[in-house]
Amino acid sequence: MFLLTSALLLRSYVADELEKIPARIELTMRLTDDSAAYLDGGTWEVVRDVPVERLTEVSGSFAPGSTDWTTWQMSTAVSSRGTPLAHSERRVVVDRETGTAANCCGEYVDGDRRVRQAGLVLQWPAGGSWDEYPFYDADIRAAPPMVFDGNATVGGLFARRYVQTVEAAQVPGSARPVPARALGRERSGTVQANRWLELERTYWVEPVTGRVVDAREVRRETLRPKDGRGERLLLDADLQMTEELVAAKVRAAEQERTLLLAARSWLPVALGSAGGALLVFAVVRELRARRAAAEDADGRGIDFKLG
Repeated sequence: MFLLTSALLLRSYVADELEKIPARIELTMRLTDDSAAYLDGGTWEVVRDVPVERLTEVSGSFAPGSTDWTTWQMSTAVSSRGTPLAHSERRVVVDRETGTAANCCGEYVDGDRRVRQAGLVLQWPAGGSWDEYPFYDADIRAAPPMVFDGNATVGGLFARRYVQTVEAAQVPGSARPVPARALGRERSGTVQANRWLELERTYWVEPVTGRVVDAREVRRETLRPKDGRGERLLLDADLQMTEELVAAKVRAAEQERTLLLAARSWLPVALGSAGGALLVFAVVRELRARRAAAEDADGRGIDFKLG
């Protein structure tokens, strides 16, 4: 009975827990481009053909009030050869089963607590096979769809490729004073300009676990004055995940995939078969023992009568 009970628990409880995003989690996504371009905020000149890195780090912990949620503190830093270019902070509560934002418990983006984050945060639901998922972008405060774009192989591992396209969109709360001459104006002083973003984001997802194993972001950011006349390049980069990080994420996904498939399929079957065999063996043994006891009792009864 122990083996049969264990088989049922593996399917109904253990596998379900393995599918969920861990409540405590540490994630890193490092994307780089060795020949990017960015605007130097000191000289207001565009620096070209230089390395740029976009580093996103996630630290997750138990969310208050629900074991089905995890609270993520997320930071993203953009830099070039040690020079900071941009930085953002984000707090989001994630549903551990669906991977989507739960709108709870003091969420914010860059200190703005009025935001209501929605859609996927960074991981897909385990076993997810939809052709489209809303995916939240903290820059534009919206969740354009991640659309299935075919199957692929990453490091020998089967993956589903999803693409999100953000047409030119103004970044909320990004207005800043920019020298008028930097925007082509023939005068001194400053002009209020907003940051605009154009983005094509591609994620490769291992479908059994929902883990992202590779990523790419083609980003073009500009500064545009409020009156719409002229613009200045802020960032132009084709950012891709480093080979070392891809290899590490593939290994982790392979291990999780093997464990999850074992808990879902062959391990419960093996335990169930072994438990069933042992149960049959125990029943047969019990029947034989009872038959032997009955025969022994009959034998003693005959001996008594002859005596």
